[in-house]
Formats: sequence, C-alpha cells, structure tokens
Amino acid sequence: MRIGILGAGNVGGALGRGWANKGHDVFFGVPRPKDAKTQDLVRGIGPKARAGTVADAAGFAEVVVLATPWQATQDALRGAGNLAGKVVVDCTNPLNSDFTGLAVGYTTSGAEQVAEWAKGARVFKAFNQTGFNIMANPVFDGRPAVLFVCGDDDASKPTVLKLATDIGFEAIDAGRLVIARLLEPYAMLWIHLANAQGLGRNFAFGLLRRNA
Repeated sequence: MRIGILGAGNVGGALGRGWANKGHDVFFGVPRPKDAKTQDLVRGIGPKARAGTVADAAGFAEVVVLATPWQATQDALRGAGNLAGKVVVDCTNPLNSDFTGLAVGYTTSGAEQVAEWAKGARVFKAFNQTGFNIMANPVFDGRPAVLFVCGDDDASKPTVLKLATDIGFEAIDAGRLVIARLLEPYAMLWIHLANAQGLGRNFAFGLLRRNA
C-alpha cells in the first residue's frame, strides 16, 4: 500500500517504520523535508520510505495518515490539497495547550472536524488511543493491545483495520465516525494514567472475551 504520513514526529515515525517493515511504501509529508531529523528517519527506515512536501505525500498516497499536532492539522490538510475519495486516517487528539483536556469534544470530535476540513475524504479515527512507543510494539507477553477504529465508509474500513493488525494491534471496528467522540476522551484516559497517575508510558489497554 502507498501511505502518506503527514508529520514525521514520534507517532508518524513509529507508524511509518512499522508499515515499511510490513512492505508498505511510506512517504512522509513535512514542511521542511530536507531537515536532518526527517532525513535521519528516512535513512533509518530504509528504501521503503521517503520524504517530501505535504502535497507530494498526499499525491503519492492511497491512504493519508494525519500524525500532526492538533494545532497544525488544518494547515496540513490545506497543504495536502484535494483529498476527495482518499482514505484519511486521523491519529490526532484535539488536546488543549497544557494537555490536560480536549479543546474539542463531547458534542463533536476532532475527527468530525477533520472530515469537514477534508471534504469528500473517507475519514477514519485510529491510532490516537495510546503512545507512540506502544505503536512501535503493541504486543505484551504474546497478547496484542487493542486499537479501535471508527469511520463511515464500510468499503474502506477493512483497509484501516488491516493497517492496525499489520503492526501488531488487535483491531476492533468501533462503528461510525461519530464514535470518535468516545475514542478521543478514551485517549485522554491513557494520557492521564501515563502522566498524572504515574503509570508511565509502557502500558496499553486490552480486550478480554469470555466464551458463552
């Protein structure tokens, strides 16, 4: 698959490395693609990765992944150009300035705002519910961490679910895009436990099932 990742920070880097290791072609779209940090990331991943402008990455991609800080997301989408018909995976959380809560939520969501900004795109919420270190290795003693995916396009949803399972998550279809109103506060629980409650970053949520 051709994946354009808008952003080459911790989240974008972890996802890009994982997908490239599974044979996907990854294109990082950033404002300054020649910066040493971005070039080091591309070299570290190898021949399945490259970097360029946001517009270049979006044009290359079958799937566009938003791995930007929330405050930079609208500008990134503007830079990407027309995304109508493309799968767009929103990994962002609309955090306030001190990371203690959501700037958008409860009666709407960041993902629904992304869908407004990216008119005609097939928008999904995923990869926002845990830390980048867990994205790099979501398996704990043989058990995968759970990752919920929501979005309205039934034809494209299996693609997003597969991107999650490719890097080791147990991927669960959580429903329509409106469910991002639950998944973004759920991400805040992980952030709160990691930071305020002292659990640190090396934990994830799982899904337990009991046979009837």
